[in-house]
Amino acid sequence: MNSRRDVLKAAAVSLALTPTLASLAAPILARKSLRILILGGTGFLGPAVVDAALKRGHSLTLFNRGRREKLVGAPDRTEKLYGNRDPDKHAQTTTIDGKEADDTASPKGLDELKGKSWDAVVDTSGYVPRIVNASASLLAQSVAQYVFISTLSVYARNDRPGLDESDELAPIADPSVESMGARFENYGPLKALCEQAAEKAMPGRVTNIRPGYIVGPLDTTDRFTYWPVRVSKGGNVLVPGAPDDPFQFIDVRDLADFIIRCIENKTVGVFNATGPTPPASNASLMAACLDASKSLGLAKDATFTYAAYETLAPLGAPPGTFPILLPAQGDYAGFHRRSIAKASAAGLTHRPPADTCKAILEWWPKALELRAKVDAQLREEAAAKGRPAPPPLPANPLRAGPTQDDETRWLAALAKDQR
Repeated sequence: MNSRRDVLKAAAVSLALTPTLASLAAPILARKSLRILILGGTGFLGPAVVDAALKRGHSLTLFNRGRREKLVGAPDRTEKLYGNRDPDKHAQTTTIDGKEADDTASPKGLDELKGKSWDAVVDTSGYVPRIVNASASLLAQSVAQYVFISTLSVYARNDRPGLDESDELAPIADPSVESMGARFENYGPLKALCEQAAEKAMPGRVTNIRPGYIVGPLDTTDRFTYWPVRVSKGGNVLVPGAPDDPFQFIDVRDLADFIIRCIENKTVGVFNATGPTPPASNASLMAACLDASKSLGLAKDATFTYAAYETLAPLGAPPGTFPILLPAQGDYAGFHRRSIAKASAAGLTHRPPADTCKAILEWWPKALELRAKVDAQLREEAAAKGRPAPPPLPANPLRAGPTQDDETRWLAALAKDQR
């Protein structure tokens, strides 16, 4: 049975495949139509890349297991191939004697990619070097360019502002490990090894893109979403840090446009992909959230109370309690100050943050409807199969950030200390 998260992601993708007024506008076509393969394509970034490529007149092939497509379908005007990123596994699973097992009747590994060619491949779903090596090695003779979506988490440190793509990468004790670790500590180092695996298989033909926080509609983490949604409710909004603390993120649509631009221009190399330009701050983010809310008629009067991290921690709100925002000093001094000069020179652009916030607020009610629908569906399936019901949805609909009660309590404590 699919988990609530799997079903929700699939349902969210179905919304991404629904035409909008923006997607129906006359596109600006590329000078040459290219054939692009996407490894994945049905999660968060994938649908944005599909949309960006189709608007430019390119032809697309999606390679994935097909699990989500069974629930919501797949984008029109795309070729679909099925299999598994792991060469030794099949696309689907089955149940044998009550246990999940490989379905040998479904396509195996990368078999459906064999004998075909593309101008470029976009790898949005590579997390361990063995898997990336398998796809890059297979496609080396049939694809001109390999675009690997990495992460800013590849870097060993974040304590200095302005560091660029030449900064030291995070090491890993055991390069053969394929788990992210109890605290996700292997995620960045494994992504760095994935970059190296792609470059080794296709030297001089790889574009390694290292995004920061990717945000926008369809983001199921709610990390960035917390802020426009919270501000839209009005009242006194508690913000950690200072108003001028730096803040970096990238709209998923801007990242997708940059990926397609790199393919069209045959741009290779390593690029930090975050933003925006001009640089954002905590205060400008809050202003963008408020502007977006007002443009949709949602905003009540909102005020902002900034509190130092060292003040919030004793109250039970250590760094990380409020999503995405981090201290601008110490170990995190450079986290939201990565250099993007190289990517900007290669064509990375950014829409105004208020546009991102507005798109999220327009999507948010649909996300809540989907979560309720998925919850009901999973409960019906559990009852029909005699299985225990899944845990109830949490009272706080946001999956990131403090509850309203916690925020209210902390604001009261801060006000009391100031008397």
